[in-house]
Amino acid sequence: MGTTGMNAKVSNEISVEKKPKKVAIILGGPGSGKGTQCARISKEFGYTHLSSGEILRKESRSQSDKAEMIGKMLKEGALVPPDVTVPLVVKAMDESKDTKFVFDGFPRDEETRSLFEEITKIDPELVLYFDCPDEVMEKRSLSRKEDRDDDVLETIRGRIKVFHDSTRPVINYYEQKGKLWKVDARKSKEEVYEAVKVFFILQEYDKANCCHIL
Repeated sequence: MGTTGMNAKVSNEISVEKKPKKVAIILGGPGSGKGTQCARISKEFGYTHLSSGEILRKESRSQSDKAEMIGKMLKEGALVPPDVTVPLVVKAMDESKDTKFVFDGFPRDEETRSLFEEITKIDPELVLYFDCPDEVMEKRSLSRKEDRDDDVLETIRGRIKVFHDSTRPVINYYEQKGKLWKVDARKSKEEVYEAVKVFFILQEYDKANCCHIL
């Protein structure tokens, strides 16, 4: 399907009434702690936590015609194409019926970001980048006890490389727009959360510009 045709298809999947009022994005490499912090933000501030990785893993276990392809790409640590990822994320947003979302590692590349924003007309109010050294991300990823067959050393290193190659341009884009804030993700979970939640407190009071004082 061409880009124009796909845009029309995905646009029909989200209504004006269900369009979210607030979207926050947390970006970072695998093992930087995005999922942990998104879950806490979701619980404390009422945002729906959406992880494109979890959405894609769920789809890979389905009976859809794209399940096998998605599963293979996830196992290889490769990025799933935007024309597959974006409709699935939009569908998850629509089904949640919520108005506030925190995106966990999405969008992962510039093409996906551009397509998502073009289709939904959503401009995130806040983008946090979890800055974390590769060796720390690798160690954390290896220590996970989740039942995920893609977390082997070779795949982890591949995913970290994909992050640097593909997600850095997204980080640069939001930084140039003045929407990006860096968080030192090397610290403990509690220390990171104390830093992260300040941004969301300010968002709740519509004082995002006050972030400049941090």
